[in-house]
Amino acid sequence: MPPRPIDGTLLKQGAEAHVYRSTFLLPNVPCLIKVRPTKPYRHATLDMRLTKHRCVSEARLLNRCRSMGVLCPAVYFVDEKRGEIIMEWIEGPSVRDFLHDCIDGASDPGKEEDNVDVRLDALMENIGQTIGKLHDIDIIHGDLTTSNLMLKHRENSGTTSEPQQGSQALLTADTSLLDFDVVLIDFGLGQVSNSDEDKAVDLYVLERAFLSTHPRATRLFDIILDSYKRNCLGSAVVLRRLQEVRLRGRKKSMVG
Repeated sequence: MPPRPIDGTLLKQGAEAHVYRSTFLLPNVPCLIKVRPTKPYRHATLDMRLTKHRCVSEARLLNRCRSMGVLCPAVYFVDEKRGEIIMEWIEGPSVRDFLHDCIDGASDPGKEEDNVDVRLDALMENIGQTIGKLHDIDIIHGDLTTSNLMLKHRENSGTTSEPQQGSQALLTADTSLLDFDVVLIDFGLGQVSNSDEDKAVDLYVLERAFLSTHPRATRLFDIILDSYKRNCLGSAVVLRRLQEVRLRGRKKSMVG
């Protein structure tokens, strides 16, 4: 089926999907539209089947997460024939941007470093708990990076302040990071699996992305693993598997 023009702002144009910001039904309801474009190098029938399968699979994973208490965008509408998912817009910075601002700005004059450290530790605890919940319901994210973890203001936090916009606003806000939830996004590579190996690889992907993007945050990733251990029922086996995955990854790096 030919692509239709999208009424929205193009945010990201990747090989697998194009992402737009638009509105849903009402002009004051922002949404995100994820479109999987046709691949001209594939047979048309095969391309349509793959696009439909991946579109429906991602929508089902999102719905399963929300039904089991794992925070992710709500699905508003799915057009599997066109490869489109319309979902909730998550307002807030990614964890990647937040960490970048915190770590790079930690030595700036006048910044309250102790306060920043406390907030970062709380965020790492939240991330570990979120991933633990995800794996407890046997969902593998598949692309677990700090760019696919978002910070969203908690509506029921009881605070009277307005939702803060951007990383610097969160650092200087009177509210605690405990008033913000970690939301998982982009389940395009996700799957349902109870394999401890798959869960360990999920953690390894996050670790590599985390340490390569934020080289000064080694201590913080340890907090994530400690929180994961306390919040995931099968964490002991998964963390043992993680050690094996790390060894395989190092050997692969040495061989090239």
